[in-house]
Amino acid sequence: MSITKRPRRLRVNETIRGLIRETRLSLDTLVYPLFVVEGENIKKEITSLKGNYHLSVDRLEEEIKELVDLGIKSVILFGIPSEKDEKGCGAYHDHGIIQKAIRAIKSKFKDMYVITDVCMCEYTSHGHCGILTENGYVDNDKTLEYLGKIAVSHVEAGADMVAPSDMMDGRIGFIRNVLDKAGYVNIPIMAYSAKYASAFYGPFREAADSAPSFGDRKSYQMDPANVNEAIREVELDIEEGADIVMVKPALSYLDVIRKVKDNFNMPVAAYNVSGEYAMIRSCIDSGLLSEDAIMESLLSIKRAGADIIITYFAKDAAKMLRR
Repeated sequence: MSITKRPRRLRVNETIRGLIRETRLSLDTLVYPLFVVEGENIKKEITSLKGNYHLSVDRLEEEIKELVDLGIKSVILFGIPSEKDEKGCGAYHDHGIIQKAIRAIKSKFKDMYVITDVCMCEYTSHGHCGILTENGYVDNDKTLEYLGKIAVSHVEAGADMVAPSDMMDGRIGFIRNVLDKAGYVNIPIMAYSAKYASAFYGPFREAADSAPSFGDRKSYQMDPANVNEAIREVELDIEEGADIVMVKPALSYLDVIRKVKDNFNMPVAAYNVSGEYAMIRSCIDSGLLSEDAIMESLLSIKRAGADIIITYFAKDAAKMLRR
Protein backbone atom coordinates (compact mmCIF):
# COMPACT_ATOMS: atom_id res chain seq x y z
CA MET A 1 0.00 0.00 0.00
CA SER A 2 1.43 3.37 -1.03
CA ILE A 3 1.66 6.10 1.58
CA THR A 4 0.62 9.63 0.63
CA LYS A 5 3.31 12.12 1.56
CA ARG A 6 1.70 15.02 3.42
CA PRO A 7 4.04 17.97 4.01
CA ARG A 8 0.96 20.03 4.89
CA ARG A 9 0.87 18.33 8.29
CA LEU A 10 3.62 20.75 9.31
CA ARG A 11 1.68 23.80 8.08
CA VAL A 12 -1.59 23.30 9.96
CA ASN A 13 -1.15 26.24 12.37
CA GLU A 14 1.32 28.93 13.35
CA THR A 15 2.69 26.93 16.27
CA ILE A 16 3.90 24.04 14.13
CA ARG A 17 5.04 26.39 11.38
CA GLY A 18 7.10 28.25 13.97
CA LEU A 19 8.63 25.05 15.33
CA ILE A 20 10.12 24.08 11.98
CA ARG A 21 10.86 27.55 10.57
CA GLU A 22 14.26 27.46 8.90
CA THR A 23 15.05 31.17 8.67
CA ARG A 24 14.43 33.66 11.45
CA LEU A 25 14.89 37.39 11.72
CA SER A 26 16.30 38.84 14.91
CA LEU A 27 16.51 42.47 15.96
CA ASP A 28 20.07 41.70 17.04
CA THR A 29 21.03 41.49 13.36
CA LEU A 30 19.32 44.65 12.05
CA VAL A 31 21.10 47.99 11.65
CA TYR A 32 19.13 51.22 11.19
CA PRO A 33 20.58 54.08 9.07
CA LEU A 34 20.39 57.63 10.42
CA PHE A 35 20.96 60.90 8.52
CA VAL A 36 22.36 63.71 10.66
CA VAL A 37 22.33 67.36 9.56
CA GLU A 38 23.69 70.63 10.87
CA GLY A 39 21.34 72.99 12.68
CA GLU A 40 18.97 72.82 15.63
CA ASN A 41 15.56 71.30 16.28
CA ILE A 42 15.43 69.60 12.88
CA LYS A 43 13.38 66.50 12.26
CA LYS A 44 12.35 66.64 8.64
CA GLU A 45 10.98 63.67 6.74
CA ILE A 46 13.09 62.71 3.73
CA THR A 47 10.78 62.98 0.72
CA SER A 48 12.20 59.97 -1.09
CA LEU A 49 12.46 57.83 2.08
CA LYS A 50 9.09 58.13 3.75
CA GLY A 51 9.31 57.39 7.46
CA ASN A 52 13.00 58.35 7.63
CA TYR A 53 14.26 61.76 8.69
CA HIS A 54 16.99 64.33 8.56
CA LEU A 55 17.87 64.88 12.21
CA SER A 56 19.92 67.56 13.90
CA VAL A 57 22.19 66.43 16.70
CA ASP A 58 19.86 67.79 19.38
CA ARG A 59 17.00 65.62 18.05
CA LEU A 60 19.02 62.40 18.10
CA GLU A 61 18.17 61.57 21.71
CA GLU A 62 14.48 61.05 21.04
CA GLU A 63 15.23 59.02 17.93
CA ILE A 64 17.70 56.74 19.68
CA LYS A 65 15.29 56.31 22.60
CA GLU A 66 12.62 55.14 20.16
CA LEU A 67 15.05 52.62 18.68
CA VAL A 68 16.06 51.36 22.11
CA ASP A 69 12.41 50.96 23.09
CA LEU A 70 11.84 48.94 19.92
CA GLY A 71 14.81 46.69 20.69
CA ILE A 72 17.06 47.96 17.90
CA LYS A 73 20.65 47.90 19.10
CA SER A 74 22.74 49.19 16.19
CA VAL A 75 22.77 52.24 13.92
CA ILE A 76 24.90 53.41 11.02
CA LEU A 77 25.43 57.15 10.70
CA PHE A 78 25.54 59.33 7.60
CA GLY A 79 26.35 63.01 7.91
CA ILE A 80 25.25 65.96 5.78
CA PRO A 81 27.55 68.92 6.47
CA SER A 82 26.60 72.56 5.97
CA GLU A 83 29.76 73.23 3.95
CA LYS A 84 31.66 71.14 1.41
CA ASP A 85 34.99 71.46 -0.36
CA GLU A 86 37.02 69.61 -2.99
CA LYS A 87 38.83 67.50 -0.39
CA GLY A 88 35.91 66.79 1.95
CA CYS A 89 37.75 68.18 4.96
CA GLY A 90 34.58 68.26 7.06
CA ALA A 91 34.57 64.47 7.06
CA TYR A 92 37.47 64.25 9.52
CA HIS A 93 37.10 67.50 11.47
CA ASP A 94 36.89 67.00 15.24
CA HIS A 95 33.69 69.03 15.29
CA GLY A 96 32.26 67.55 12.10
CA ILE A 97 28.62 66.54 11.98
CA ILE A 98 29.27 62.82 12.46
CA GLN A 99 31.79 63.37 15.22
CA LYS A 100 29.25 65.50 17.11
CA ALA A 101 26.52 62.93 16.50
CA ILE A 102 28.63 60.06 17.86
CA ARG A 103 29.45 61.95 21.03
CA ALA A 104 25.81 62.96 21.53
CA ILE A 105 24.59 59.37 21.17
CA LYS A 106 27.28 57.86 23.36
CA SER A 107 26.76 60.45 26.11
CA LYS A 108 23.19 59.22 26.62
CA PHE A 109 23.13 55.69 25.21
CA LYS A 110 26.43 53.95 25.83
CA ASP A 111 25.07 50.56 24.75
CA MET A 112 23.80 51.73 21.36
CA TYR A 113 26.26 50.26 18.87
CA VAL A 114 27.38 53.05 16.54
CA ILE A 115 28.74 52.21 13.10
CA THR A 116 29.94 55.02 10.87
CA ASP A 117 30.05 55.27 7.11
CA VAL A 118 33.60 56.16 6.08
CA CYS A 119 33.43 57.92 2.74
CA MET A 120 33.85 61.38 1.24
CA CYS A 121 30.91 61.78 -1.15
CA GLU A 122 28.70 63.65 1.35
CA TYR A 123 31.53 66.08 2.09
CA THR A 124 33.07 66.83 -1.31
CA SER A 125 31.80 69.69 -3.44
CA HIS A 126 31.94 67.40 -6.51
CA GLY A 127 30.12 64.49 -4.85
CA HIS A 128 32.70 61.84 -5.68
CA CYS A 129 34.13 59.46 -3.10
CA GLY A 130 37.70 60.68 -3.13
CA ILE A 131 40.33 63.16 -4.26
CA LEU A 132 40.11 64.08 -7.94
CA THR A 133 42.97 64.34 -10.43
CA GLU A 134 43.05 67.16 -12.97
CA ASN A 135 41.10 65.07 -15.47
CA GLY A 136 38.36 64.22 -12.98
CA TYR A 137 39.50 60.70 -12.13
CA VAL A 138 39.42 59.68 -8.47
CA ASP A 139 43.01 59.29 -7.27
CA ASN A 140 42.99 56.01 -5.40
CA ASP A 141 46.11 56.31 -3.25
CA LYS A 142 45.67 59.96 -2.28
CA THR A 143 42.13 59.16 -1.22
CA LEU A 144 43.38 56.47 1.17
CA GLU A 145 45.12 59.07 3.30
CA TYR A 146 41.87 60.96 3.80
CA LEU A 147 39.88 57.80 4.51
CA GLY A 148 42.37 56.93 7.23
CA LYS A 149 41.90 60.36 8.83
CA ILE A 150 38.12 59.99 8.70
CA ALA A 151 38.17 56.55 10.30
CA VAL A 152 40.43 57.66 13.16
CA SER A 153 38.34 60.79 13.79
CA HIS A 154 35.17 58.68 14.06
CA VAL A 155 36.76 56.26 16.49
CA GLU A 156 38.23 59.07 18.58
CA ALA A 157 34.69 60.46 18.87
CA GLY A 158 33.44 57.09 20.16
CA ALA A 159 32.39 55.00 17.13
CA ASP A 160 32.23 51.26 17.78
CA MET A 161 32.85 50.21 14.18
CA VAL A 162 33.85 51.87 10.91
CA ALA A 163 32.43 50.94 7.52
CA PRO A 164 34.40 52.17 4.49
CA SER A 165 32.04 52.51 1.50
CA ASP A 166 34.28 54.25 -1.03
CA MET A 167 35.48 51.17 -2.98
CA MET A 168 39.08 52.37 -3.29
CA ASP A 169 41.64 49.62 -3.81
CA GLY A 170 43.58 48.78 -0.65
CA ARG A 171 41.53 50.95 1.69
CA ILE A 172 40.77 48.20 4.21
CA GLY A 173 44.44 47.42 4.77
CA PHE A 174 45.29 51.12 4.93
CA ILE A 175 42.57 51.91 7.47
CA ARG A 176 43.42 48.82 9.54
CA ASN A 177 47.04 49.93 9.71
CA VAL A 178 46.12 53.51 10.65
CA LEU A 179 43.70 52.39 13.36
CA ASP A 180 46.20 49.95 14.81
CA LYS A 181 48.95 52.57 14.92
CA ALA A 182 46.55 54.93 16.72
CA GLY A 183 45.93 52.24 19.35
CA TYR A 184 42.49 51.16 18.12
CA VAL A 185 43.31 47.52 17.53
CA ASN A 186 39.92 46.36 18.83
CA ILE A 187 37.79 48.49 16.49
CA PRO A 188 36.28 46.26 13.77
CA ILE A 189 35.96 47.19 10.10
CA MET A 190 32.84 46.36 8.12
CA ALA A 191 33.93 46.57 4.50
CA TYR A 192 31.56 47.52 1.71
CA SER A 193 33.31 44.78 -0.24
CA ALA A 194 30.95 44.20 -3.16
CA LYS A 195 29.35 47.59 -3.69
CA TYR A 196 27.74 47.81 -7.09
CA ALA A 197 27.24 50.89 -9.29
CA SER A 198 23.51 50.51 -8.82
CA ALA A 199 20.47 52.48 -9.94
CA PHE A 200 18.86 51.64 -6.58
CA TYR A 201 20.78 54.35 -4.69
CA GLY A 202 18.67 57.25 -5.97
CA PRO A 203 16.71 58.08 -2.80
CA PHE A 204 19.87 57.86 -0.68
CA ARG A 205 21.63 60.42 -2.84
CA GLU A 206 18.82 62.85 -2.15
CA ALA A 207 18.85 61.99 1.54
CA ALA A 208 22.63 62.40 1.86
CA ASP A 209 22.99 65.17 -0.73
CA SER A 210 25.74 63.07 -2.30
CA ALA A 211 24.96 62.80 -6.02
CA PRO A 212 28.09 63.36 -8.14
CA SER A 213 28.10 66.75 -9.86
CA PHE A 214 29.48 65.15 -13.02
CA GLY A 215 29.91 61.68 -14.44
CA ASP A 216 29.18 58.59 -12.37
CA ARG A 217 30.91 56.18 -10.01
CA LYS A 218 31.39 53.29 -12.39
CA SER A 219 35.19 53.62 -12.33
CA TYR A 220 35.24 52.55 -8.68
CA GLN A 221 31.93 50.84 -7.88
CA MET A 222 31.28 47.40 -9.37
CA ASP A 223 29.59 46.43 -12.62
CA PRO A 224 26.14 44.95 -11.80
CA ALA A 225 26.79 42.17 -14.33
CA ASN A 226 29.69 40.68 -12.35
CA VAL A 227 29.59 37.98 -9.67
CA ASN A 228 33.09 36.50 -9.74
CA GLU A 229 34.53 39.98 -9.38
CA ALA A 230 32.60 40.30 -6.12
CA ILE A 231 34.32 37.19 -4.81
CA ARG A 232 37.71 38.66 -5.68
CA GLU A 233 36.84 41.95 -3.96
CA VAL A 234 35.64 40.15 -0.82
CA GLU A 235 38.76 37.99 -0.73
CA LEU A 236 41.00 41.05 -0.97
CA ASP A 237 39.18 42.80 1.86
CA ILE A 238 39.47 39.74 4.08
CA GLU A 239 43.20 39.51 3.34
CA GLU A 240 43.54 43.19 4.28
CA GLY A 241 41.85 42.72 7.65
CA ALA A 242 38.10 43.20 7.20
CA ASP A 243 36.10 41.77 10.10
CA ILE A 244 32.76 41.83 8.25
CA VAL A 245 32.17 41.93 4.50
CA MET A 246 29.17 43.48 2.80
CA VAL A 247 27.14 43.14 -0.38
CA LYS A 248 25.26 46.25 -1.53
CA PRO A 249 22.46 46.40 -2.72
CA ALA A 250 20.67 43.35 -1.33
CA LEU A 251 17.47 42.32 -3.12
CA SER A 252 18.83 42.44 -6.66
CA TYR A 253 22.04 40.74 -5.52
CA LEU A 254 20.79 37.81 -3.46
CA ASP A 255 22.86 35.47 -5.61
CA VAL A 256 25.98 37.43 -4.70
CA ILE A 257 25.17 37.28 -0.99
CA ARG A 258 24.74 33.51 -1.26
CA LYS A 259 27.98 33.04 -3.18
CA VAL A 260 29.94 35.16 -0.71
CA LYS A 261 28.52 33.21 2.23
CA ASP A 262 29.30 29.89 0.57
CA ASN A 263 32.87 30.88 -0.26
CA PHE A 264 34.01 32.54 2.96
CA ASN A 265 33.68 31.68 6.62
CA MET A 266 33.02 35.32 7.51
CA PRO A 267 30.15 37.43 8.84
CA VAL A 268 28.27 38.81 5.83
CA ALA A 269 26.28 42.05 5.86
CA ALA A 270 23.80 43.15 3.22
CA TYR A 271 22.54 46.69 2.67
CA ASN A 272 18.82 46.78 1.88
CA VAL A 273 19.24 50.07 0.03
CA SER A 274 17.07 53.14 -0.35
CA GLY A 275 15.60 52.27 -3.75
CA GLU A 276 14.55 48.84 -2.53
CA TYR A 277 12.92 50.44 0.50
CA ALA A 278 11.19 53.14 -1.55
CA MET A 279 9.69 50.65 -4.01
CA ILE A 280 8.20 48.43 -1.35
CA ARG A 281 7.05 51.34 0.80
CA SER A 282 5.34 52.96 -2.18
CA CYS A 283 3.50 49.76 -3.05
CA ILE A 284 2.37 49.30 0.57
CA ASP A 285 1.16 52.89 0.81
CA SER A 286 -0.78 52.57 -2.45
CA GLY A 287 -2.40 49.31 -1.36
CA LEU A 288 -0.70 47.17 -3.97
CA LEU A 289 1.15 45.18 -1.31
CA SER A 290 0.43 44.33 2.31
CA GLU A 291 2.95 45.08 5.06
CA ASP A 292 3.88 41.38 4.98
CA ALA A 293 6.07 42.28 1.99
CA ILE A 294 8.49 43.92 4.44
CA MET A 295 9.18 40.74 6.36
CA GLU A 296 9.20 38.63 3.22
CA SER A 297 11.85 40.83 1.62
CA LEU A 298 14.01 40.83 4.75
CA LEU A 299 13.66 37.07 5.09
CA SER A 300 14.87 36.67 1.50
CA ILE A 301 18.04 38.58 2.36
CA LYS A 302 18.54 36.51 5.50
CA ARG A 303 17.80 33.28 3.62
CA ALA A 304 20.38 34.19 0.98
CA GLY A 305 23.04 34.17 3.69
CA ALA A 306 23.24 37.63 5.25
CA ASP A 307 24.12 37.64 8.95
CA ILE A 308 23.54 41.40 9.26
CA ILE A 309 20.97 43.50 7.40
CA ILE A 310 21.22 47.28 7.19
CA THR A 311 17.69 48.41 6.45
CA TYR A 312 15.36 51.41 6.58
CA PHE A 313 12.68 48.87 7.52
CA ALA A 314 14.28 48.13 10.91
CA LYS A 315 11.59 49.98 12.87
CA ASP A 316 8.80 48.29 10.89
CA ALA A 317 10.41 44.90 11.39
CA ALA A 318 10.77 45.50 15.13
CA LYS A 319 7.07 46.30 15.44
CA MET A 320 6.05 43.32 13.32
CA LEU A 321 8.25 40.91 15.27
CA ARG A 322 6.44 41.92 18.46
CA ARG A 323 3.03 40.90 17.11
